Amino acid sequence: MTMSKYGDIGVEAGLTAEAKALKHAEPVLVLQKTCMTKPLGKKKSDTIKFRTPVPFAKATTPLVEGVTPTAKQMQYTRQTATVKQYGNISELSDKVEDLSEDPVLDENSMLMGENAGETVEAVLYGTMKGGTNVFYGAAADAARTDVNDSVSVARVRAVVKFLKAQKGKPITKVLDGSPKYGSSSVEAAYVCYCHTDLENDIRNMTGFTSVADYGNRKPICPEELGSLENVRFVTSPELEPFADSGSATLNGMVTSGTKVDVYPMIFVAQNAVACVPLKGRGAIEPSIINPGTKSASDPLGQRGYVGWKTWFASLITNQAWIARLEVGATDI
Repeated sequence: MTMSKYGDIGVEAGLTAEAKALKHAEPVLVLQKTCMTKPLGKKKSDTIKFRTPVPFAKATTPLVEGVTPTAKQMQYTRQTATVKQYGNISELSDKVEDLSEDPVLDENSMLMGENAGETVEAVLYGTMKGGTNVFYGAAADAARTDVNDSVSVARVRAVVKFLKAQKGKPITKVLDGSPKYGSSSVEAAYVCYCHTDLENDIRNMTGFTSVADYGNRKPICPEELGSLENVRFVTSPELEPFADSGSATLNGMVTSGTKVDVYPMIFVAQNAVACVPLKGRGAIEPSIINPGTKSASDPLGQRGYVGWKTWFASLITNQAWIARLEVGATDI
């Protein structure tokens, strides 16, 4: 039997499965919201190119009467990343499909969509937390092993001061919160991504405003917790800490062993990170082979499979516009 690219389902059903997979992946994907994004075209190489315009130098030399100044040309910083393929597969038997009261195939497809989102998020998180600019929970801390303080207004301001000094611009556009590829405008702010364990400490900072009190202000995504001055905080349980890597003096912080668990708070400015978005048609390729489909390797059709695959790449495009604040989380 000739298989379509979606397995043994038709193209129409495959496109529906593709849309459903992206829908289930979307709630997991918070980090790509503020990235520079470029969908991967078909029949291209495994290298994707991102470019950002280089600002013109200040024109501090006075003009000479009647003399046209030398024209300047646009210049770009070009960076490349090698896309890699990711995917997963799940097996189910004909017995489960025939006798189970639960919609196993549909639920399996839902979990695979979530798994795709979690996978891409983990890869992007690895890229973003690998930035070179790092601050710690207390100004006196010199290394991760010193960390045993929760986030504070002073340390948030220190990170923002750094980004501003590097001419990092606040975020003004984010990816839409739908499976389709598109962007929307938001009120300018720097964005901080962090784990949900830090929500209590963030809320306790003087001057913090909850999303519930935004009024007409538009949040970046449902996962946005709130804001402090010109920083928006987006939390996710996928953004795991550096376990048991802080100070041995716990100071009331969460630990998974004998030392403080250190939580990275990733602050980003505009165009700091780029990635291939998990959005739009062709971003993910689901595959469904129903139980009962007979083949040389399964002559009785006893097994079925649900899977997905995608191409993905991410990179930090400007190290000066991303910074990491490493803190502890108060044990409550």
